[in-house]
Amino acid sequence: MTGRVPVEVTNLDRYGNPPLEWSRADKALSSSVPSPAVTSFLGTVRPDGRPSAAGVGVAWLDGDLYFTSSPDARKARNLAGNPACTLSTRLDGIDLVVEGEAERVTDAGTLGRLATVYQAAGWPAEVTGDAFTAPFNAPSAGPPPWHLYRLRIATVFGVAVTEPYGATRWRF
Repeated sequence: MTGRVPVEVTNLDRYGNPPLEWSRADKALSSSVPSPAVTSFLGTVRPDGRPSAAGVGVAWLDGDLYFTSSPDARKARNLAGNPACTLSTRLDGIDLVVEGEAERVTDAGTLGRLATVYQAAGWPAEVTGDAFTAPFNAPSAGPPPWHLYRLRIATVFGVAVTEPYGATRWRF
C-alpha cells in the first residue's frame, strides 16, 4: 500500500452499498500494474480541443501512476500543450478512472526505479539519458526513446465489479 490518503470520499452508489475503501483501489493497482494483461487508456486533449485516447502500459509506484510515450506521439504532443488527462483501467474487481495532470520525468533515480518495475513485468526497458530504450515496445509506440510521465492524481472514480459492490469518488 502506498500510504496515499484521500482528502474527500463521496459515495456514488445508488443501490445502498457503502463507499469503497481507497485501500481496495490501491491494492488492485499495486498488484495489477504494470502487466501486459491490463489495458489502460490515456485521455488527452488535442490543441483544437478535441479529445484523444490511446492505450498505454501503466505502472503504480509510491502513489503515482506512470506511463511512457514517444515524444512524437499524439499523446505526448497533447500533454506538452495541456497536461490535464485521464487514465481509465479495469483491474481485478474494480474499474478506475483517474483524473490529474501528467508531467515528464527526467531524473535518473525515478527513471531507474521505473525501469526496474517495467523489467520485472517483462519489458526490458533501460535508461538512456533522460528516457527509456528497449528492443521492443507496443506496436503503436513509435521508435525509441520513450519518455516517462508521472500522472499526478487529483480525483479517482472507482466502480466495484465484484462483491462488495459500490461506486466511489476519491479526491486527493
